[in-house]
Amino acid sequence: MGEGWGEGYYGSQHYTDEGLEADRVRDEALAQLGLIVLRFDNGQVMKQINDVVERIYQHCLKESP
Repeated sequence: MGEGWGEGYYGSQHYTDEGLEADRVRDEALAQLGLIVLRFDNGQVMKQINDVVERIYQHCLKESP
């Protein structure tokens, strides 16, 4: 499969045992499709957007051919 990306913004439900397990299963399924998951919580997106953008940018540089 090809490569791609998606985005999601995550709240506190992702820090419960059930949420963490669901995220793990979802990440594995996405990896099977050739996708890489970078997770950012709502606080990071709202209060540290420059750091979020930099992390995404650095990841793209690392993965670029």
